[in-house]
Amino acid sequence: MADYLFTSERLGFRTWQEKDIEQLAPVVMEFFPSLLNKLETAAFVKRMQSQFQRTGFCYFAVDILQNQEFIGFIGISEKDFAADFTPSIDIGWRLKTAAWKQGYATEGASRCIKYAFQTLGITSIYAIAPVVNLPSEKVMIKIGMYRLKTFQHPLLNEYPHLQECVLYHIGE
Repeated sequence: MADYLFTSERLGFRTWQEKDIEQLAPVVMEFFPSLLNKLETAAFVKRMQSQFQRTGFCYFAVDILQNQEFIGFIGISEKDFAADFTPSIDIGWRLKTAAWKQGYATEGASRCIKYAFQTLGITSIYAIAPVVNLPSEKVMIKIGMYRLKTFQHPLLNEYPHLQECVLYHIGE
């Protein structure tokens, strides 16, 4: 059994390992400008490992507890792009297509919020998604977040179909 930082009913949350790079590369990112190649995926994993060492949180690697199958990531991360709500802590998820529509994103995000509030003492978490990403917005609502506004994401200027985003919040 893997060494999990914490678990939910069906999921285990852990730090990143080198073997995760190969498994993460094909994870679908339907509402993002492009898939990450292996080099970009390795840089993402290294960034998450570094952030975890510095802060005690990141977008965690997530396994199904029953069989230790890696299904993607769910967790919290720092956001510092230019916006009126940054710097802030963001909750996010990316799961393999086979893990969609099984409640894993909702279960995992709820557990990560509990970890952030109760273990780390974080008091405010945001969530961002392009307005076309209705599945993620449904998860935000299910986990108790409330919609603040829509905004033009400054890092998506070259992707007009993704640039208009919703901003959700939970906490103080």
